[in-house]
Amino acid sequence: MKMRSTQKAQKEFIFEEKRSFASCHASTLVALDNNEVLVSWFGGTAEKNSDVAIWLSRRLTDGWTNPVCIADEEGIAHWNPVLFQGIDNRIFLFYKVGHEISDWFTRVRVSTDDGHTWSEARELVPGDNRGGRGPVKNKPVLLNNGVIAAPASVEGPDPENDGKDIWEAFVDLSSDNGDTWQASARVPMDYETLVGHQHSRAKGVIQPTLWESGHQLHMLLRSTEGWIYRSDSNDGGATWQPAYPIGLPNNNSGIDLVAMDSGTLALVYNPVQGYSTRTARSPLSVIFSRDNGINWGDEFILEQEAGEYSYPAIVDQGDKLHITYTWKRERIVYWKLDMGEWHG
Repeated sequence: MKMRSTQKAQKEFIFEEKRSFASCHASTLVALDNNEVLVSWFGGTAEKNSDVAIWLSRRLTDGWTNPVCIADEEGIAHWNPVLFQGIDNRIFLFYKVGHEISDWFTRVRVSTDDGHTWSEARELVPGDNRGGRGPVKNKPVLLNNGVIAAPASVEGPDPENDGKDIWEAFVDLSSDNGDTWQASARVPMDYETLVGHQHSRAKGVIQPTLWESGHQLHMLLRSTEGWIYRSDSNDGGATWQPAYPIGLPNNNSGIDLVAMDSGTLALVYNPVQGYSTRTARSPLSVIFSRDNGINWGDEFILEQEAGEYSYPAIVDQGDKLHITYTWKRERIVYWKLDMGEWHG
């Protein structure tokens, strides 16, 4: 298959050098029916610092609004916002708070006016929130049966494995439009066969990205093994088949995927062999699959210079793709790709 060479591509910085934070990362976005786009990220002096808060900007017809802070609890770091629009047009903002990933908690705020105002923050799963419930990086998906599936993962030390951090993925499921959540079984992995990495002392899979096809739910996963992994579920995400590597290299950096209305899958990731450092998170590309993730091709390169271009987020709106990602921890980049027509 081929993409038309006449496809339209539009790249923008959401904000320029003048900003209220030195560092930013982990963007998320939602495309609204009025053609506005909301983008959120965390920003502060540096990741993990207690002044890191959640910020938001809106794409209007004449450009981006100035970033505004929409979540900030004094004395604690904020992480990984995730935007999602439910079936009643409520917009959810999920995010993490905590000093360490293994101890963070998930907060949620809700907007009923397209993100102009937000409810008070609450714990996503009261009493069972430590380590992170709900979406960990990538957006939830609304399943055909009305259930919301949120891609989740946890990271923590394993005392039986030389103290290495074990990364495990699962899905949080909500049948009442986000009011309550039920955690799925963990995605099975043969951890004895995983190599991990000596510098991070971690091994496993995290940060799934989801799509549904027919009666199956699928995920691709970031791994410590130098490859993107995949798992599939035959029961709506309640249980998962053992995760396995697919033929796409990735150096343990964030990925995201969207299933377009046409059935085409669009995956944005760093196609880099090895293990991730900030300088090695380049290039950043989008690739496509028309056979439910078996074969991939038609690479569109978003960034290819040296530097960190990472933690992408992608959503679709008709035949358009909206993408954001971290640019050198200094800015957030937005792309709009007009896919036009496909032909084989």
